[in-house]
Amino acid sequence: MSDQKIFIICGEASGDLHAANLVRSLKAISPNLHVTGWGGDRLVAENVTVLKHIRELSFMGFLEVLLNIVTILKNFRTCKEHITTFNPEVLILVDFPGFNLRMAEWAKKKGIKVIYYISPQLWAWKQGRIKKIQAFVDELYCILPFEKAYYEKFNVAVKYFGHPLLDEVANFKSLRKEPLLHQKPVLALLPGSRMQEVKRKLPIMLEAAKSFPDYEIIVACSTQIPEAFYHSFSASDVRFLFGKTYDILNVASIAYVTSGTATLETALFKVPQVVCYKSSGLSFWIAKRVVKINYISLVNLILDRKLVEELIQGDCTSEKLVSSLNKIADPSEMQNQITAGYAELLSLLGGEGASDRIAKSLYETFLKDNK
Repeated sequence: MSDQKIFIICGEASGDLHAANLVRSLKAISPNLHVTGWGGDRLVAENVTVLKHIRELSFMGFLEVLLNIVTILKNFRTCKEHITTFNPEVLILVDFPGFNLRMAEWAKKKGIKVIYYISPQLWAWKQGRIKKIQAFVDELYCILPFEKAYYEKFNVAVKYFGHPLLDEVANFKSLRKEPLLHQKPVLALLPGSRMQEVKRKLPIMLEAAKSFPDYEIIVACSTQIPEAFYHSFSASDVRFLFGKTYDILNVASIAYVTSGTATLETALFKVPQVVCYKSSGLSFWIAKRVVKINYISLVNLILDRKLVEELIQGDCTSEKLVSSLNKIADPSEMQNQITAGYAELLSLLGGEGASDRIAKSLYETFLKDNK
């Protein structure tokens, strides 16, 4: 029906990726669906009318949020105006909890059905937000296997259909593109998708990479960041490739990876990795006091044990990056353990087809009766 309308909000590159795949699956069920929202290039590619781009939205860490509070508050007002004008039946919120939970409360009070896709990581911190989920979210879709049981403890309407990254990787591999040309084994550097985190971690990664002259160094660059920014880093014999993360991982032998979705993507390509995390001193000081998790990488979190090395804040130095990567750079017992752990991880993630299963559930529950 032509009047079926969804407004979708995501604020980061990983959310844009998952949102785009969900929209594609929804449109396969209901081709006349009208989707508008806030997001990135992936949503644009799915013919979603993107009213504000993610490059204007993502602020990393407590200090950065504080410094940009005026912009953030203005974004809340603008988003409410956009939703009111579009008048959707359903609002889909993708991750981005600091912003999206406030929008959930406002939308629910306006009588809009609220779907939360990629559940907030309340098991890690800010568990008090569970009350907002209970009060203002009609359905929660989680993508990590342990999250369903966590939310069910609080009587939240939650569903788990697997992790959509499996589809994304499978889609890439099905294209059968020619692999990237490389002269030597590849050391991939994945410094993140936000300018702030790249600025902190890429120089450390590049310095560490100098200790591996037998490898070709390729940096996975975000298309959300200007090329000139990357080239401002002094780096000889290093390739900077934009929007080619999967192409790089497809040929990589080893990798330095920023904590986040990229750690899971690296695992799905079966690349041994060292995970890096470094934020501002104040943000890290606050995080240590409020975050309640044993690991920062999705790989270790899902397995609930340390499989890949995590170098956090003060430990995220070029010297320690070199030492950690040396342990997995060549065939070794540790590399074998990582490979076996990746296979176990894959078995926990629910198999391919998550985006389609989520779309079908969402459509049957919230859109079908509106036709």
